[in-house]
Amino acid sequence: MSNLTLVRTNSENTDFMRLVALLDKDLAIRDGEEHSFYAQFNKIDAIKEVVVAYFDETAVACGAIKPFSETAVEVKRMFVHPDYRKNGFALKVLTTLEQWAAELGYTACVLETGKKQPEAISLYQKAGYQITENYGQYIGVENSVCMTKFLSKA
Repeated sequence: MSNLTLVRTNSENTDFMRLVALLDKDLAIRDGEEHSFYAQFNKIDAIKEVVVAYFDETAVACGAIKPFSETAVEVKRMFVHPDYRKNGFALKVLTTLEQWAAELGYTACVLETGKKQPEAISLYQKAGYQITENYGQYIGVENSVCMTKFLSKA
């Protein structure tokens, strides 16, 4: 995996936009009728902290963080292109996002994923995230799984 490069960028990155379009197609299939509810919370305009992973100069994975509270960021738009899954790329993107959050002075990451994304839940648990009560717009949403991880100091 020496050919993997992680680039810190923002939501104006065209490779990020292309990967997010694939993510949205995947989620529309998985979430079915619930997709429009989730889609409203997944706008990518003006996200300042985005990581895009390139393998042999091809954009293969992405993720982003955005401020959630004074002490926490929310992990958003995590995705690995289907042709490149099971290579550890998602964990590398997530770790890079966590490091960036710590550098910015945040002490925790929160996120929401869905029960219909078991591989995502598994990844986050492997990375040290704990399932918590649903927060914000996800309170009472049956399909939502909310998680938190406290960060080490940068």
